[in-house]
Amino acid sequence: MSVYVCAAFALVAFWFAWVSLSSLERLTDAAERDMASGYGYFYLFLGGVASAFGLLSRAIAKGKFGSTEDTED
Repeated sequence: MSVYVCAAFALVAFWFAWVSLSSLERLTDAAERDMASGYGYFYLFLGGVASAFGLLSRAIAKGKFGSTEDTED
């Protein structure tokens, strides 16, 4: 379940980044352009973090980091 939530959040964040970064060529005011690029890179970062946590969650669920069961040696 957490993999799907991370994927949905990452897609939304990447969409916001795309909208912010694709509008840079139409902005004429330098302050607005700087603000839009800052928002775009921030959402790009959020999408990357969400993707990384989604992959990490999937790896943990598949048992790549050891057993998910408590075992006594």
